[in-house]
Amino acid sequence: MNLTPIFVPMREHITKVRHSAQWHCWLVLGLWVLLAGLGSCGGTKKLNQRNGRYYSARDMARMKAAERRRGGVAKSKAKATSPGGKSKVVVKRRSTPATVRKELATVIQTARSFQGTPYRYGGTTRLGLDCSGLLVNSFAAINVQIPRSSNEQASWGTPVKPQDLQAGDLVFFGASPGSSTITHVGLVTNASPEGVQFIHSSSSLGVVENSLETDYFLGRFIRAVRPVL
Repeated sequence: MNLTPIFVPMREHITKVRHSAQWHCWLVLGLWVLLAGLGSCGGTKKLNQRNGRYYSARDMARMKAAERRRGGVAKSKAKATSPGGKSKVVVKRRSTPATVRKELATVIQTARSFQGTPYRYGGTTRLGLDCSGLLVNSFAAINVQIPRSSNEQASWGTPVKPQDLQAGDLVFFGASPGSSTITHVGLVTNASPEGVQFIHSSSSLGVVENSLETDYFLGRFIRAVRPVL
């Protein structure tokens, strides 16, 4: 009996299935190779996000090194356990320069302890602070009472030239470039040939540290004073 007419279609079907299976295997293998290649690329050039932009690991290292030289926003991280048993990351700010007087170091550390506190006009607590309220709380840590408003604080101390700023000095600003009316105050946390950092309560960001060497702050800078303790 000749069964060729029956088996020929079956052989063709089996051949198609084999070809389909082989094609599927090659497709899976190709995807694995592609993913491995992407993984290796990511390993050699990791991306990090800062201020809404992505940077390579090398660029991030350069920026962090520059921040350390400025004594600015360099941070160290440590894990801590909350009462609920959940672990969280605690960010610690860079310590103040060793040359700063003990009293002023305490003032700066106190001001930094308020970092992240939201801005609140007339606020003097951790629920909300304005710029002069931050300084009032910071100097209260060494039992020194200072004027409440930034305009009055500008007369509390000895005038200092910008090039002579030191940690612990107060810097004052106007609301717009070229203004001579003081509306804002900050506390210098670090001053070196690389730059000046100061902490203040920003109306948009709350208590933060910034560099004085920016167009925004230099354009609004009015004066600086050194507290007499």
